[in-house]
Amino acid sequence: MNGRANNGKEKQSERRRAAKMMKRIIVHFRGQMDEKLRPGGVTTAQLAVLKAVQDEPGAFGAQLARACHVTPQSAQALLKSLEEGGWIIRTKDTVNDRILIAKLTPSGVKLLETGEKLAQVIEKKLWEGIPDSAVAALNKTLAQCLANLEI
Repeated sequence: MNGRANNGKEKQSERRRAAKMMKRIIVHFRGQMDEKLRPGGVTTAQLAVLKAVQDEPGAFGAQLARACHVTPQSAQALLKSLEEGGWIIRTKDTVNDRILIAKLTPSGVKLLETGEKLAQVIEKKLWEGIPDSAVAALNKTLAQCLANLEI
C-alpha cells in the first residue's frame, strides 16, 4: 500500500513538473519574442492579433479575442493600438454597422512576416536536439491534455 501511495505521489509530482515546464517554456518564448519585437514598437500579443486577422478574414473583436485567448476588452485595446500603429484598418460591417472588421495594411503584413521570422529563430532554438518523432509524440500528448480540459 505504501509503495502505491508513493508511486501516486511520484506521478503527481512528475505531472506537476511537466505543467510547470510548459508554463516556463511559454514565458521564455514570449519574453524572447517581446524582446525581439520591442524595437519595432509591437508586442507578442499584438502580433497574435495580427495573425488572427490574417487567418480569419472578416473577423471582428469578439471572434479575434477567442482566437487569441484574450478577453474581448483586451482584444479591443490591442486592435486599437494596431490601428493607431497603422498595421490594420477597421471598417464597419456591411450587415451590422456596430461591428468593425479588421484588415491588415501592407505594413501590418510586413510586420507579421518579420514576426514569423523571429518566431522561427526562437522555435529552432527551442527544438534543438529534439527528434521529430518526440515532437509528434509530445503533440499527441498535449492534444489529449487539452481535450481533457476543454468542455
